[in-house]
Amino acid sequence: MATFQLEFVSPEKLLLSRPVEMALLPAADGQMGVLPGHAPMIVALRGGVISVHEGGTETDALFVPGGFAEIAPTRVTILADEATPVEQLSRAEAEQRIAAAEKALAELNAEGTTPERRETAMDRVLAARAMLAAAQAA
Repeated sequence: MATFQLEFVSPEKLLLSRPVEMALLPAADGQMGVLPGHAPMIVALRGGVISVHEGGTETDALFVPGGFAEIAPTRVTILADEATPVEQLSRAEAEQRIAAAEKALAELNAEGTTPERRETAMDRVLAARAMLAAAQAA
């Protein structure tokens, strides 16, 4: 089967770089599948699991709290501040992130902040909830 080069980059290092058959991305507008020859685009990623497929099976599943993906016909580059293999996710850590994110959102709502700051805080809440869901499914 045809492949494309998948590169997964965090601020610290290159996490993954190899040819793959398909990648499923948690795009901001919904789950998105990428195959070789995909139309070029840049998409925002929401909190969720990136699933990498090779040989007809899932070979890697990584949780990201957000980021961006640059898609080209022969290459996909994913940029994320953090990525955790799904099997290493902790329910306790996810629950702590949810509590902290919900507290921060409540404080912003109480002080009457800007819609942009509320939206960013809500994105953190949703990413933490997605982390918990991924940890429970693992």
